[in-house]
Amino acid sequence: MDQINLKGWEGRTASLTGHVSAMQAAMIHATLPGRSGPAPREGDPLPQLWHWCAFPPLAATEDLGRDGHTRLGDFLPPVALDRRMWAGGALTFHAPLRVGEPIRRQSKLLSVEEKDGASGPMIFVTVTHEIHGPRGLAIHERQDIVYLQIPESYRPPRAIPAPQSPSFSRDIAMSAPLLFRYSAVTFNAHRIHYDLPYATGIEHYPGLVVHGPLQATLLIDAATRWRGEPPAAFRFRGVHPLFHTDDLRLMGTPGTGQNDGALDLCTVAPAGHQGMQATARWLD
Repeated sequence: MDQINLKGWEGRTASLTGHVSAMQAAMIHATLPGRSGPAPREGDPLPQLWHWCAFPPLAATEDLGRDGHTRLGDFLPPVALDRRMWAGGALTFHAPLRVGEPIRRQSKLLSVEEKDGASGPMIFVTVTHEIHGPRGLAIHERQDIVYLQIPESYRPPRAIPAPQSPSFSRDIAMSAPLLFRYSAVTFNAHRIHYDLPYATGIEHYPGLVVHGPLQATLLIDAATRWRGEPPAAFRFRGVHPLFHTDDLRLMGTPGTGQNDGALDLCTVAPAGHQGMQATARWLD
């Protein structure tokens, strides 16, 4: 489809209801590395970004594409590029959600933009979500999705070096079971995260790809531990894929200048380059 037709998807809306049950919360708790103590129970505050498990994509198996994603053309436009990535996003937290309570997500497709990258055409789709709980608006979220061609071989993006003197760092072990369990708990059938022959043979990655949302969840948890309270705002952007064969490191450095009072974070590969960049902000 051409750009004019794709831009016809701008303004589309969708609404979903869901919740994160105590069992789901226990499964997320068991999946994420480094979480100690009991899992959140019914009525407890839902840790930030766990709401991503509340609205699983309930497409029938026969309606999935070759890559495991839901086929496009309903809410999201039918982009004719084979690789889809959750490139980043930004969230503002207005009120906490709680385990077991009903929540509603109102989504709007904000924009569709085509650009030419070093590897060919790219389509950027921006979606906004408003997450409402029983007490009103809880989260305003922007989701950035990018579509591009699958290359004939793996061509990594430019490597961005890790910070030289972070205020804290924490090592996280990666593994195929971890990525599989996170895919399962989020009902994400994207094969690059659990199907090694597909990831390496079809999409030409050197291994299973670590989920962007998993990295973001680990980073916001690190920010909460560092400050002692969850942030009021969080944004993140993937800058380099990370793989199940390499453990990753979480790093954090307090911001300066215009970023004063914030915490700059990143995930880092053993080779020393960043995988995801993020910033957490608090109200004071």
